[in-house]
Amino acid sequence: MKRIAGLFLVSLFAGAITLGAYKLFFEEDNYKWVQADQNVPVLSTSTLSTSAKGAGINEVDFTIAAEKTVNAVVHVKNLSTSKGSNSLSDFFYGFERQQTPQIGTGSGVIISPDGFIVTNNHVIANASQLEVTLNSKKTYEAEVIGADSNTDIALLKIDVDRPLPYLAFGDSDNSRVGEWVLAVGNPFSLTSTVTAGIVSAKARSLGRNQSFIQTDAAVNPGNSGGALVNTNGDLIGINTAITSQTGSYVGYAFAVPSNIAKKVVEDIMEFGNVQRGLLGISAANVNSQAAMELGLDEIEGVYISQVSEDSGAEEAGLREGDVIKQVDNILVRKFSELTGYLSSKRPGDTVDVVVDRDGNKLTKKVTLKKQQTVILPTTGFMVKNLSDEDKKTFGVKKGVKIIDVPEGYGRYDLKNKVIIAVDDNEITNIDDAREHFGEISRYGRTSFTMINEKGEKERLILQ
Repeated sequence: MKRIAGLFLVSLFAGAITLGAYKLFFEEDNYKWVQADQNVPVLSTSTLSTSAKGAGINEVDFTIAAEKTVNAVVHVKNLSTSKGSNSLSDFFYGFERQQTPQIGTGSGVIISPDGFIVTNNHVIANASQLEVTLNSKKTYEAEVIGADSNTDIALLKIDVDRPLPYLAFGDSDNSRVGEWVLAVGNPFSLTSTVTAGIVSAKARSLGRNQSFIQTDAAVNPGNSGGALVNTNGDLIGINTAITSQTGSYVGYAFAVPSNIAKKVVEDIMEFGNVQRGLLGISAANVNSQAAMELGLDEIEGVYISQVSEDSGAEEAGLREGDVIKQVDNILVRKFSELTGYLSSKRPGDTVDVVVDRDGNKLTKKVTLKKQQTVILPTTGFMVKNLSDEDKKTFGVKKGVKIIDVPEGYGRYDLKNKVIIAVDDNEITNIDDAREHFGEISRYGRTSFTMINEKGEKERLILQ
């Protein structure tokens, strides 16, 4: 035992001597001394506060939003019929073509416990029958309450005997680029499917003068009409479109902002149609060659190229050449941001418009007005409601004034005349004109009565 203890002590002393010799003779100093007159190197870092939920996807909880949403999203089945293509037998013998049943599918979002459902107009278009299936597999027949093709929003109703789970509209103006979102729908006829992504961009126009929320959450055929929600489960959009050469998801999807969808739904329920409040301006096409030569493509904002007669913009004092920078608390960098915000407003609403006029910032209060012009079906005439000045000039109280016509009608000298009747139907305003011109048959004979600036009646017959 004494021998073992002696060997241990010898080994311990030998190790200590070896370590000390290395430190003394071989190890180099790697300290950096800083003199009193030298600056200590400092790395500047951001002082922005971090997210309470962390920065990574693993720190974000999607489960609450998903649970709130899946039972409020429904499957919509569109049953329609097609007569198929024409054939020589149909032409010579008058054979009745066989009607082919067609089925289209999409999604919808329950927005009230008594069974009101919002979806896309293209999901329910031309339907002879609509079926709605809940996430619980229960199926109902649905009624179309109203639809708007411009915003691609439709409102359905199912009769239920118990309250349904539903989603309330959130405020899409508060959504931010980079925010996590969930897309919930029924792609490829699957039951409610949840996919995650972020808000990639806001106010995308897609060439339709609309304002979409862009997301990279996976959206596929069948998702149309489904919900886009944030991580709180707030409904901030109705999934509508994808951009893809294959027809399936490639990273780009678009949703109608909830503020627009909500306004359309409320209009349909209250008025039966959509009430659009118009500012009364035309914006320059900044992508045109003329605009580029003038440098308008480099302007951040909306350049006013024309102010409409009798519009809210004219009454408020907006001018051609003004650049709209802000509407209420919404910054305006492009036309789709302007139209997107105004789409949530009605005639009679007042907005604060901030414009840049020759380098000076001005704020104008503009009262939005109803649409005053419309392009008529069948003929393509552009007409407007009569102003007080028009009524004095033409000596009439009702009618619509022709302000533009297609080239084919150029030889008839129709511009600046007032249409007062189509066949036996009196025309009071652009709503009457749109309705009665929509009833014109391309294969029949139609006449309409006009008044010229001399107060003389003229009649034109289309056949």
